[in-house]
Amino acid sequence: MKPHSVLFSSFERTQPQARPILAGKRILVTGGTGSMGKVLVRRLLSGELGTPAKVIVLSRDEAKQHDMRVSYLHRKVTTDEVIYRNFLSSLEFRLGDVRSYADVCSAMQHVDVVINAAALKQVPNCEYFPDQAVATNCNGPMNIVRAIREHQMPVDTVVGISTDKACKPVNVMGLTKAIHERIFTSANILSPQTRFICTRYGNVLASRGSVIPLFHDQIKQGGPVTLTVPEMTRFLMSLDQAIDCVFAALQDAEPGETFVPSAPAATVLNLAKALIGDRRIPIKVTGIRPGEKLHELMISEEECHHTVRRGNFFAIRAMLPELQPQTNAPPAGLMKEFSSEDTLISLDDTIELLRQHHLLPGQAEADDGVELFEAAASRKAA
Repeated sequence: MKPHSVLFSSFERTQPQARPILAGKRILVTGGTGSMGKVLVRRLLSGELGTPAKVIVLSRDEAKQHDMRVSYLHRKVTTDEVIYRNFLSSLEFRLGDVRSYADVCSAMQHVDVVINAAALKQVPNCEYFPDQAVATNCNGPMNIVRAIREHQMPVDTVVGISTDKACKPVNVMGLTKAIHERIFTSANILSPQTRFICTRYGNVLASRGSVIPLFHDQIKQGGPVTLTVPEMTRFLMSLDQAIDCVFAALQDAEPGETFVPSAPAATVLNLAKALIGDRRIPIKVTGIRPGEKLHELMISEEECHHTVRRGNFFAIRAMLPELQPQTNAPPAGLMKEFSSEDTLISLDDTIELLRQHHLLPGQAEADDGVELFEAAASRKAA
């Protein structure tokens, strides 16, 4: 594993030269109105991997679809000219649910690439409503696989968006996402004409439901700032860095592989201290919530032996023998598990990471109905 300072300094987006592999392709993004889905769609429309012929957003929330459409209509400025032009000609919204086989079959007609970003991802919600987590996180991916297999759809690639919680899972959310990964990995056997791959990423800075917007609100109210456990650690990355991993997998992943970024981590105590700064605001410890881990794993001890370096990312190779490389495999890219406990950055580096992404109080304040990260990103771009 890299030294912490090197890991932190090198984690800014260092992508290899992108290839136009999506030029002229029809791309379906399930859950495209979520935090990650929206940034993913914006970058697809930018033509970063080639200008797609069509980007189809499938989601069941008509209000979010309306807001997303309006936000593009308001984007006609010089820096967004390409995105705006591609939005007018290429973006299509479809109301539907990944849980519905009929909706999935309809949306996947004539599609070349599917990116499955639809998920129930709040840990406590999944603990209290496990049946709902299974319906979205397991049955949804199965509907995609079934549609390709039963209708012989000529889909080139399917990407599953997973999470570090799928690694040695201890909660319903992680368990269902681990099954999601296995559903896509095994699909390569019965549908070899389609490449099924996955990506894992850790906590996305200031995305919907994450701790940073909560801390911002608590600081604004004068405290206290509530921590589960001070020594709890979490991987940290921006939405764009998570999508870098998706784009790297699209370009370089072999069937059945799961791509993982080399991400830094911080304690929740340092996150709270970084955001509080010099303010006289108390910190209150509330204890671990149902289904939470003290430390997260991105790659387990069992997986590290069949993990290789692939550019700036780790690639976890499939365990199924039919998907094993036929030639001599390169040496393992890791000697031990990849834990958030092992890549901790200091308080000063945590402050700097938040400053880089305009997430310190006073740098970015969320408007009503606008996510904190999006508000911060727009100010950073300006």
